Order: sequence, then C-alpha cells, then structure tokens
Amino acid sequence: MRALEIAKQVLRTEIEGLEAVERKLGASFEEAVNLILSTRGRVVVTGLGKSGLIGRKIAATLSSTGTPAFFLHPAEALHGDLGMVTSEDVLLGLSNSGRTEEVNLIVRVLKRRGVKTIAFTGNLQSPLARLADIVIDVGVPREACPHDLAPTASTTATLAVGDALAVALAEARGFGPEDFRRNHPGGSLGERLKVRVAEIMLTGDHIPLTRLGTPMMEALQEMDRKRLGCILVLDQDDRLRGIITDGDLRRALVRRGSLEGLRVEEIMTRDPKRIEKDRLASEALDLMEKHLITVLPVVDTEERLVGILHLHDILGKGSFKFTV
Repeated sequence: MRALEIAKQVLRTEIEGLEAVERKLGASFEEAVNLILSTRGRVVVTGLGKSGLIGRKIAATLSSTGTPAFFLHPAEALHGDLGMVTSEDVLLGLSNSGRTEEVNLIVRVLKRRGVKTIAFTGNLQSPLARLADIVIDVGVPREACPHDLAPTASTTATLAVGDALAVALAEARGFGPEDFRRNHPGGSLGERLKVRVAEIMLTGDHIPLTRLGTPMMEALQEMDRKRLGCILVLDQDDRLRGIITDGDLRRALVRRGSLEGLRVEEIMTRDPKRIEKDRLASEALDLMEKHLITVLPVVDTEERLVGILHLHDILGKGSFKFTV
C-alpha cells in the first residue's frame, strides 16, 4: 500500500508540474514555432544527461511529424560534430538548470555562426536563458523525487513541451496521415495507414448478414454465431440497407421488452456508415474514430456489400492481419 501511495503522489506532482508549465506558456512558444517554420534548415536538439535522453525523443518526434531534426550530443559536438550544424539550422537547447556548461558552450559557438537558439529551461536567470534568442520556461514547482533532486517532473515537463512544439508545427504545416505514412514505411503503424480496406476486411462466411423481412430472433442467432457485435441487413440485390448492433438490441429491449415478433427492419439503424473497398485503412480508422464505431460495412461502387471491417482488423490485435 505504501508503494501505491508513493506512485499516486509522484503522478500528482508531475501533473502539478505540467499544469504550472501550461500556465506559463505564452508568446515565446509562438515565436519558437514561427522561427522553426521560417528556417530552411533543421532543428538541432542538444542536452546532457536526462535532458539528453528527452532531447533524443523530441528530435525523433519532430522528424516523424514533418520537421527535420536530429539530436546532437554535447560531448561529441565539442569534438567535431559541430560541423554537422549549418547557419540555416535552429538549435534547441535543453537544460533545466540552464547551467550545463557543455550546452552553453555549444550555444556560444553556434551563435557566432548565426545559428538561432531556442532554450527549454527552468531557470530564466541562467546563462542558457541569457544566451538564447527565445526562452521557453519549463520550470516546475518541485521534482517528484522525495529529496527534490532527481529529474522527474522537470523532464516530464520538457518532454511534454517538446511534444507540444512538434504537434503545433505539424498542424501549421498541414501534416496529415499520408505524410505520416511516408515517414513510417515500416512497422505496424505504417502498415495500418497504407493498405487498402479490401486487403484486411472480413469476407464470405465471416460476415454477419441477414435480409429485410427476416425475423429478429433468427437474425440474432446469426449475430451470435459471427461474434462481431452486429449484423448487416441487405435487400434482395445485396445492397446495404441497415445495421443492427448490440446497442440497437439493448435499446429495443428497453423500449419494447422483447424481440419476439419483430423483424430486422423494425430495429435496425438505416443507412449506416460504410466505406468502399478501395479506400485506405487509415480512412476507415478516421471514420470509426469520428463516429465512435468499431465495425464498418464495406461496399463496392454500386453499394453492394463485399465485406466488413472491424477495428481489430486495422490494429491487427498486436500484429497486422491480412485476410484472404
């Protein structure tokens, strides 16, 4: 129980830190976004120790969301890697104390080359804050460490502001799912975004379906057998006319008290959301998220049913799944 209390206290402290940084965030953040948008080069992120670890993640997030960036280790920078930085780049220096001499030395050297610097620091009176062109205050009231020593809340705040910067830049650039996919050609997330619905939809006997005029109790048996939490209702030409979900059943039972004697068209949701088989899986996912649904009928250009897509078929239940 003591461990659980400590864990909750740590989370509360870190949340307090984030709230404090949120209150302080202002014009300097917008200046940082505008500076990066106007630069022709890359964002060079640097920091030492825990700040360096956070810096690596910030650089990776920036790069994957449309802002070219890389991490520059301060020690390596001072032994030759400063040659990787050009006058068209922007430096993002991370130091909670603002007194990390290696970081400050890099800022001084690059300043002489005309490189602009954005500082994330918790000390506005520090050497780093005085050297930087733009200063973003990421200071937190206290660390989550019981001795207020180990970087905990401060590194969380720095990481969160880095995420905020990346997202703000992505929005400003109009960076969308297709752009993200181009940066992630490998991996399950990239696969999820680039395949066609036809490649992952369920077909044939896997589809829970019935026809207009079918007794509800008969349709319920089909729904139970296919275990997708729904059944699709077709007309005699195989065109999609409705869907019955677990929620529709629940509402019908509350309203009527029984399903006996009912036909499917009496409780189905008419004109359900659907997607054509040649659309991207990412589009299907967007549609599911927008309308808070987990299944999506798949149709051809003439509105004839050809398959059904479940959220798990996009996410792959841990590994991407193809259905043949």
